[in-house]
Amino acid sequence: METILVTGGAGFIGSNFIRFVLSNFKEYQVINLDFLTYAGNLSNLKDVETDKKYKFIFGDISDKKIFERLPKNIDYIINFAAESHVDRSIQEAGIFLKTNVLGTLNLLEHARSISIKKFIQVSTDEVYGSLDETGKFSETTNLSPNNPYSASKASADLFVNSYHKTHEVPANITRCSNNYGPYQFPEKLIPLTIMRALNDQEIPVYGDGTNIRDWIHVEDHARGIMTVLQKGKIGEIYNIGGGNEIQNINLVKSILSQLNKPFDLISFVEDRKGHDKRYAIDFRKIHEKLSWSPKIDFKKGLENTVQWYKNNIDWIRNIQDGSYLKIREQFFKG
Repeated sequence: METILVTGGAGFIGSNFIRFVLSNFKEYQVINLDFLTYAGNLSNLKDVETDKKYKFIFGDISDKKIFERLPKNIDYIINFAAESHVDRSIQEAGIFLKTNVLGTLNLLEHARSISIKKFIQVSTDEVYGSLDETGKFSETTNLSPNNPYSASKASADLFVNSYHKTHEVPANITRCSNNYGPYQFPEKLIPLTIMRALNDQEIPVYGDGTNIRDWIHVEDHARGIMTVLQKGKIGEIYNIGGGNEIQNINLVKSILSQLNKPFDLISFVEDRKGHDKRYAIDFRKIHEKLSWSPKIDFKKGLENTVQWYKNNIDWIRNIQDGSYLKIREQFFKG
């Protein structure tokens, strides 16, 4: 049985990835390394915490000492660990440098020391910058980040590439479009809209709401990462996209319609600084080279996501009142 070290596995995408691996691949065991910052929530993995193929380790990838506690028989490292909220990066960029850049560098050094089979850096389409009304991001698009978050992710990507070229670390970089699905932290657009709509609260929409994003269900993303792990050519970058471009305002209206809530809950607010106008992913490479394509229909996936949040009000309340953070406090006390 091979071992996958997943960093940031208690977050939205990481937890969904771990659940996907444990449910679909008998040949892997998973170690989840997470510092449980505000977006890390072990209740996201409540249903797998007793699985014999799963182990959780509390630790910060920006602290080199944590790697002394890791087992040596790690075959793969998949780095989800990241500060990822653009608004937070605008207010306080330092933590993004620490986690997203220094943390990635520490992981690369650890990967060198144990001679792993593959290192996968989970990146974002935001490193490419912004698109106008035409075209899509390809793997050869120049990096042009427009906010501290995307700048930190672009920097991490460059370190990964440099360690592959200089030290022959076997690595891939994946860059994905906007994810949606269960267990997403409620500061993000879709869960924020759902939660505020359920409580008949105003829903803030930046600018005029015409910014466009390409959405992919988190399970399709997880499947894409596993495809790269198993079949990706060492040293290559793979874009993972959903092919579902929609304006933010239309996405919010779609959610309100599903919940039978009025559109006058929408409140337009001052646009975010450095707000990219449009993202769109060209994922022909992973489709043609590795035979991957998204499977989950966006309309159906969004309906299921809305229903999941409606069915998991306790999960939402634990985040809203901060109860979920008590788990982290226990690790510090221990």
